[in-house]
Amino acid sequence: MLKKMIYTIFRKFIFISLFYSVLLSKFPDAIGYNGMVVSSNEYASNVGIDILKKGGNAIDAAIGVSFALAVVHPGAGNIGGGGFMVIRTSDGKVSTIDFREKAPSKASKDMFLDDSLNVIPGKSWSTSLATGVPGSVAGMWLAHQKYGSVNWADIVRPSVKLAQYGFNLDPLNCSYLNSEYYKNLLSNDIEAKKIFTKSTNFKIGETFIQTDLANTLRRIAFNGYKGFYEGETAKNIVKCMDRTGGIISEQDLKNYKAIERAPIEFDYNGYKVYSMPPPSSGGVALAGILNQLENVNFDSITYHSADYIHLIVEAERNVYADRSVYLGDSDFNDIAIDELISDNYNNSRWNEVDLLNARKSNEVKEGNIIYNESEETTHYSVVDKWGNAVSVTTTVNGWFGNGIVVDDSGFLLNNEMDDFSSKPGHPNKYGLVGNVLNSIEPNKRMLSSMSPTIVENPEGELFLVVGSPGGSTIITTVAQVILNVINQNMSIKDAVEQSRFHHQWLPDIVYFEPLNFSKETLNSLKNMGHNLSYRRSIGEANCIKIDYLDDLDKQKGYIFSGAADSRRGASAKSY
Repeated sequence: MLKKMIYTIFRKFIFISLFYSVLLSKFPDAIGYNGMVVSSNEYASNVGIDILKKGGNAIDAAIGVSFALAVVHPGAGNIGGGGFMVIRTSDGKVSTIDFREKAPSKASKDMFLDDSLNVIPGKSWSTSLATGVPGSVAGMWLAHQKYGSVNWADIVRPSVKLAQYGFNLDPLNCSYLNSEYYKNLLSNDIEAKKIFTKSTNFKIGETFIQTDLANTLRRIAFNGYKGFYEGETAKNIVKCMDRTGGIISEQDLKNYKAIERAPIEFDYNGYKVYSMPPPSSGGVALAGILNQLENVNFDSITYHSADYIHLIVEAERNVYADRSVYLGDSDFNDIAIDELISDNYNNSRWNEVDLLNARKSNEVKEGNIIYNESEETTHYSVVDKWGNAVSVTTTVNGWFGNGIVVDDSGFLLNNEMDDFSSKPGHPNKYGLVGNVLNSIEPNKRMLSSMSPTIVENPEGELFLVVGSPGGSTIITTVAQVILNVINQNMSIKDAVEQSRFHHQWLPDIVYFEPLNFSKETLNSLKNMGHNLSYRRSIGEANCIKIDYLDDLDKQKGYIFSGAADSRRGASAKSY
């Protein structure tokens, strides 16, 4: 009894000490000992926490969050899209699940070009042909089959209820549903118009019911992944294709498989970083940025000064130039992953950087390799009391995807085909340039910037679960959060809330969030030769940091700190 009392006092002391150490920092949005979920929506975070409280593990909770987001975050949460998952189990093993969409079997290289081989504006974005074969349901099913611990139907059932009985619209959903742009987009399709538009504006707090989606989720709950890729839902998808001129077939759906892949793994200043391999460019690009920046002594450079921003931008410039040429679906191409993430290669790229002046992107080419994604994504992070951790990023590409809802099924389709290179050198919706490795081929996965990431501390313990939406800005957002924690010793909340900047090689512009960068700093960057532009916000990093304490029996205990990015009103829940 005395031993237990001493341990309780010790835990409270550690808890108070942790907060005292960050007294001048922003406090976490949630803190707990047993589990944490940070997602884009409070309903979804609550679903995940409830699963953890009932004995489910982090993987179970992540699956529940995914289906809940499909209901309460329809602009980006999805079952009609795809994404990536990084899993670290309590024994320290790390794996990834690739549930990226695939090109339909009838897709072709020039399908978005006219007879003169020029790109047809909008064809890869706002038509049914823009839809890749969805992967989200298959990805969640594979994760559950390999790592889940509770009944599948029990995980999906909360989302059925949210769709069947409705949820209260938040300001974010109302702002998009009431905007003229998205009202017009969603009015172009008869099925979308019935669900997502009305004669008056949506009001904050009003109940939003989605009966068709509830029925679709019910089929998934009862029949697993076959409840989506076969049977009634599959037939409805093909019916939608016939109605709208799309090309996804029943065989495309039946043949779709999520894939478990080994993670991209690299060291940064003694920390071990795990992220997604191709067809995500996230892991390779993240390794490229951080490995180059190991050449920088950040202790001697003022945070967010012109010199600090310049060096990070030049590393980003190199990496995005490489991304445009060397990355694509590794099932269709030989990708020189080991070389691209190696210290030798990235040191050679860093040697090309002018430490005092900006280079022009049209003069920066890919490195010499010898061979042997939408702003409107959503990211969530989960940890459980056993030490399992999951980082997940999913997307339908544009907000509300291509604006087309599957007949009698209630879910929106993606426009991920835009992430292919419609034509080598032609930028996609987000300005990203690709080449032949990311050209359209039947059954191929399109290149992505999604970068769900897990970081271990130098002792090999779980340290960070990070990720963000934001299309081409995802990689730089994740890199800056990691740099803020490791190099600047920030709390996770401070690391997430710091103003961000972004450069992606082309266009040759450094994008800044408008707050907290001094006029002097911006003028100095201009004098270095950088072209500057403002963006309202960059990313939505929903992240978790893990701190440790030892009990009297020398067993590790956890304190989870969650940061829900305020840029989009995300939600962190713990217990």
